[in-house]
Amino acid sequence: MVNYSSTNFPAAIYYAFKQSEIDQEGISSTGWATFLQAVVEAGYAVVGTWPLRTEMANRMIASGTNALANSVVLVCRKKEATAEVITRAEFIRALKRELPPAIAELQAANIAPADMPQSAIGPGMGVFSRYKAVLESDDSPMSVKTALQLINRELDEYLGGIQGEFDADTRFAITWFEQNGMGKGDYGAADNLARARGISVESVKHAGIVESAAGKVRILARDELDDDWEPEGDAHLTVWECLQHLVRKYEKDGISHDTAVLLKKIDAKAEAVKDLAYCLYDISANKRKDAKEATAYNALIADWTELTRQAAAIHDTSGDRQIRLDL
Repeated sequence: MVNYSSTNFPAAIYYAFKQSEIDQEGISSTGWATFLQAVVEAGYAVVGTWPLRTEMANRMIASGTNALANSVVLVCRKKEATAEVITRAEFIRALKRELPPAIAELQAANIAPADMPQSAIGPGMGVFSRYKAVLESDDSPMSVKTALQLINRELDEYLGGIQGEFDADTRFAITWFEQNGMGKGDYGAADNLARARGISVESVKHAGIVESAAGKVRILARDELDDDWEPEGDAHLTVWECLQHLVRKYEKDGISHDTAVLLKKIDAKAEAVKDLAYCLYDISANKRKDAKEATAYNALIADWTELTRQAAAIHDTSGDRQIRLDL
């Protein structure tokens, strides 16, 4: 097949997979890895992957779930005849160098969190497949299945790494949520966690993120948030609050004028809010196995482009000028 491919144009290969297979084994599932192995052995270098939903978005199985895109399009080119052989360590260094900016571009394109692992395969496999071989420590060639596992590990590290850019209260809330979900935990553990971030439990409580009583701490559920909250009037504004209020509004009203208005109001924190949604999806879906919570973040990002478009079109009703809120 590859002998008939033109070097002037990429080849597009369509792959349909079973949701159950990915659910059980992740992106390194046997069928998916076997398919990619065949593509690489045919002499192709994978330069991109893009998830494609080939069934209606409102189908019963997808409605209100984290269902993955049910097909993937691979963009491939013939591998260079001068392709080199590299070691596992060199491959990992290349992944660490090239995958983060590629994932950032995927986030900028508002790829749904549930589809991010498949999308990240493109740039990750782009690194792996451009070489003649990647050798393990015993000089055996690395399998595609192993490469996929390493790519997924780098994706996890990237999502964990962007947490350092959030405010301290939000970073506390992320870790507390990962450890305890929405349940209660000991105040002593919360105090140690807060001190490690240079804040106190009282600070997180003042921010409207947690409740602290009787020696226990828990994160406030979205239905417990202040109905009258306004970001411009919040002197202790956090990325966590902005996301949770936005998710609550979206869960109630969907893509609506009111949801777009709220997104407009959090303006300067919007990109951080989107990054946090990716992080919390990963924690909810892959670590806490909380499908309901994961669905909330996945759905918001899936509609982020339209919400952003509507927010950008909103004007102040008191005059001709656009709303400008400096947070």
